[in-house]
Amino acid sequence: MSTELLAPLDLAFWHLESDAHPMHLGALAVFAPAPGVGPGQILELLGSRAAAIPRLRMSVRDVLLPVGGKAWTVDKDFDVHRHVERVVLADADFMAGATRLAGELMERPLGRGLPPWRMYLICGADGGPFAVLVKLHHALADGMRAVAIGAGIFDEIAAVTSARTAARGRTAVPPRSWLPDPREMAGMALGRIGEVGRALGVGASVVRAGRLDLWGPSALTAPSSGTRRLATADLDAGDLQRIRRAEGGTANDILLAVVAGALRRWMAERGDSLPAADPRALVPVSRRRPGGATASGNRLSAYLLGLPVTAADPRERLRAVRSAMDRNKAAGPLKGAGAVAVLADQLPPLAHRFGAPLAANAARLLFDVLVTSVPLPRSALSLGGCPLTALYPMAPLARGQSLAVALSTYGGRVHVGLVADGKALPDLDRLAGAVEDEFTGLYALVTGTDRTPVS
Repeated sequence: MSTELLAPLDLAFWHLESDAHPMHLGALAVFAPAPGVGPGQILELLGSRAAAIPRLRMSVRDVLLPVGGKAWTVDKDFDVHRHVERVVLADADFMAGATRLAGELMERPLGRGLPPWRMYLICGADGGPFAVLVKLHHALADGMRAVAIGAGIFDEIAAVTSARTAARGRTAVPPRSWLPDPREMAGMALGRIGEVGRALGVGASVVRAGRLDLWGPSALTAPSSGTRRLATADLDAGDLQRIRRAEGGTANDILLAVVAGALRRWMAERGDSLPAADPRALVPVSRRRPGGATASGNRLSAYLLGLPVTAADPRERLRAVRSAMDRNKAAGPLKGAGAVAVLADQLPPLAHRFGAPLAANAARLLFDVLVTSVPLPRSALSLGGCPLTALYPMAPLARGQSLAVALSTYGGRVHVGLVADGKALPDLDRLAGAVEDEFTGLYALVTGTDRTPVS
């Protein structure tokens, strides 16, 4: 039976979880109906394709060595029907009902005795559009790896995967042992000496990034309740590129500035005072190299960014984001609060087991909100012949965090998924609307197509 040790960062995510703070990420994929394709067929197709993805058959178990470690192992009793479920909505507004339900489903932790993932087929009562909610534990994959795993349900990806499997035949791959080869021990020992020095440097960067002057009381700093709400926003990808050509920077810089402006609008609509200091955003960065080997689990770092909420001018906000992100990129991914992920890769398993509670409570000292971009395939995708029309990514909330924003581009649109603590941000829909309003206002300001004032 194939066995693979959890990488240190995967182990950290596994131990950070509690019933009130589930550590899974997800996506809500929305499809248009196709003639002659019913929910029963889609559910069967979901199950068969999910069962064909090897990573989704893996569960976590304890190991004797290393002490405190865990391993991925094939679940010999795997039954895909435990992981795929159909839910019928009675809501007249399908998207409103689907996002509400998705928030409720994201509250539920994934069972630890089974492979840590679930899929829900969400259907309306009238046979119109439908959605698939995918939940994957963060220990199983980071955002890019989650996309690679989840993409296996789509017609186009499943066909390519099936063809490759057939071409390779049924040659068995020898299982990978979690015990190192004795000949590798000397090299591993020398490697660990180098890793200790690297960990000390990264740790010093993390400590310097910590703060005692926390952002003032607000909905984003409210105590965690464990509840979840989901809201979505849609932006025009063509307009995003027009702004980029006019103002410079990257598309991600513009989206970060839009999030900052949306928070400013939202606080003004709520009657909240602007904070004395800008909130901090953690912006995840993949450490996977293009064209490199496809590693399982997480390969993450992140950048730390002050969201310029206190700046009144949209162009000033964009310039501030560009400048800060340029400094982050020049320094590299081993500096600042985001280096926590890199530091986790240097710690032994036992440190994760006993240090997870302390690390979970420390997140609030480092950042206020998570903002991440998730890359998607550029080609058109479908499920059972039903075209994908939108895909809203959902990031997990760390303990002490009330908001996470994830963005993906598909089909000429930027789809924004906002996940929030349900009690801290009961008006999350207003924030989603502020994202769209801020983007529209920035586009009008940059292109001169509208005289609508932007706050």
